[in-house]
Amino acid sequence: MYGLNGYEFGQIEAHEGGRNVVYTCEKAGAGPKILRFAFLPDRSREDFLGELEYIRYLYEHGGSVANVLSSRNGNLLEEITHDNHSYFVSLFDKAAGTMLAEHQYRYRDGVPITEYYYNSGKVLGKLHQLSKEYTPVHRRYGFFDKFNPAYLDELIPESLTLLKGKLIELLNTLREVEVNRETYGMLHFDYNDGNYSIDYDTGQITVYDFDNCCFGWYMFDLAALWTHGVGWIQFEPDSAKRKEFMDEYFATVLAGYRSETGIESAVLEQLPLFIQATLMESVVDAFEVMRNNGGEPECDERLSFLIKCLEDDILYNGFFDEIYSCDEPFEYEG
Repeated sequence: MYGLNGYEFGQIEAHEGGRNVVYTCEKAGAGPKILRFAFLPDRSREDFLGELEYIRYLYEHGGSVANVLSSRNGNLLEEITHDNHSYFVSLFDKAAGTMLAEHQYRYRDGVPITEYYYNSGKVLGKLHQLSKEYTPVHRRYGFFDKFNPAYLDELIPESLTLLKGKLIELLNTLREVEVNRETYGMLHFDYNDGNYSIDYDTGQITVYDFDNCCFGWYMFDLAALWTHGVGWIQFEPDSAKRKEFMDEYFATVLAGYRSETGIESAVLEQLPLFIQATLMESVVDAFEVMRNNGGEPECDERLSFLIKCLEDDILYNGFFDEIYSCDEPFEYEG
């Protein structure tokens, strides 16, 4: 289907809750590829086409993303059946560079880390600016198609009544947030350093893994970038210093973001609300993984921390609150 004869294949180890089987494809004299097999029945053909068409649009309009490649049949998506099971198959260029984690979170030699903060905001700003002009052929789902009271009630155990109530309050608040061309559109919805690579020669970031992309508020992606920034200062015992760092970090991110697209100050004031929304997404994801693995729901220390923040209306991921411990970051034993 893809002309991959002669390539060497290596399976990429899946993370917990992974929804795909993924392989690297390498061959001398050819650019490396990523081959993805989706095997769970949780997404339709239209869902995949909505994702892949969006990636192709971003790539063709200058977004720094790993391009999706057409099959020999000219299709972005192929479907195969094996042992009476259907698989959706797609092929991507492998992003240039490596992940930060593969460098033990060390940045480019001789270059200040602030370049990375700026670039992470700049690349995201470009994607959002392109989304403002995007008209889908196959439309992906919207935020409330997944995050709604009926689904939360089905997913989250009855024992967590307070959490359910707080999440419904959060959803009601989000329903009041304005939706317009400048604030709402297609999102990556999982924008973090595990889903992009960095070219260590140039600092360029290339984004991939749009598996969760959907329609929502652009502030959600920015809030996710804020929450992933805490890792740079998470072991600092002084909460005032953590706060000072995060203010400077996010200001640099926003400078990069605003170099590509506009955002009003009034919209940025919604950051605490959307950080809570990212916590909700993390909690929902954790319970989905438990459900898909067939086990009984149980809360480890990290999930308990998120639940505590939501139940007690603790803002900013608890990072500036007395609940936070720099010795055991983002863990809560109750």
